[in-house]
Amino acid sequence: MNNDTDWLQQSVAAPNDGILRAAETRQAHLTKPPGALGRLESTATRLAALQGAECPCVDRVHISIFAADHGVAAEGVSAFPQAVTVEMIKNFARGGAAINVLAGELGAQLEVINLGTVSDPGPLEGVLSLRLGPGTTNFCEAPAMHEDQLVQALDAGRQAAERASLSGAQLYIGGEMGIGNTTTAAALACALLDATPEALAGPGTGLDQQGVARKVEVIRRALHRHRQHHTVPQQALRCLGGFEIAALAGSYIRCAHRGLPVLVDGFISSVAALAAMRLCPGAENWFLFSHTSAEPGHRIVLEALAARPLLELGMRLGEGSGAATAVPLLRMACALHNGMATFAEAEVSGQE
Repeated sequence: MNNDTDWLQQSVAAPNDGILRAAETRQAHLTKPPGALGRLESTATRLAALQGAECPCVDRVHISIFAADHGVAAEGVSAFPQAVTVEMIKNFARGGAAINVLAGELGAQLEVINLGTVSDPGPLEGVLSLRLGPGTTNFCEAPAMHEDQLVQALDAGRQAAERASLSGAQLYIGGEMGIGNTTTAAALACALLDATPEALAGPGTGLDQQGVARKVEVIRRALHRHRQHHTVPQQALRCLGGFEIAALAGSYIRCAHRGLPVLVDGFISSVAALAAMRLCPGAENWFLFSHTSAEPGHRIVLEALAARPLLELGMRLGEGSGAATAVPLLRMACALHNGMATFAEAEVSGQE
């Protein structure tokens, strides 16, 4: 793994403005009133610019799921026990999780990366073990990660994006799994946005009102402890983030370097996207947003990212599941853009 983070500052690729104009021209001549297909039109033309192809395609999708435990789980911020993280990694390995089903339906390439759980599940077929420790430290007591762990987590994401790019992927999806990570994501978002815990904390896996109040107080304590690091994105990520959130941010940044479009999932993945944007300005030009999560803080994060998600289905599972669900919509947008006849081809009279 890299022993530094200099790569984060590399220049991001530039979307192809010439292709964008050509794609928009094609849309204007297809056999429909201008704008009649709504955001399907702009989605297709944006993909064209990102892929550098007037006729875009998302047949080849790469999904990386990063899993890790969080020390803050000791504060009772989750409705599920911490053992679920490892149990879900095993479920991924057996093919029984939602993202397994969705990846199979999409014909997507799926990889699972264990970055550090409290208990070590040992070798599992289909799971890449990059164990950085038995989860993060409880950030109410100390920084979540030491410097080396942050560097390695970011680099794990970089490597995942490299694998996706080298495999010929046309679209990258990052997902996550880790009990306690809605608390971690909310705390990190509070620091990056100078927002209150009340605005960002939600029920996560199913907390009741009392549980959410406890989460708010835990986040408040963590923000106070690490208040001197809020304005430095890399240090905010180190002190308040998680292994999987850092890896997601690293993967998004590397995709932007390589010119690989990213379809961002829900709340936690969007906080990682926010961190990526702060660490590497311009990376956000490569982000598409799949859905608005049921987690209440997600809307605030999406607003900060100037994001317009494609779907709103009340989903809050994580694992990249919301993003995977949106892929057929991207494919339809591409099919319409590529396959419809122009007015001239169809010998249909255009708009006067």
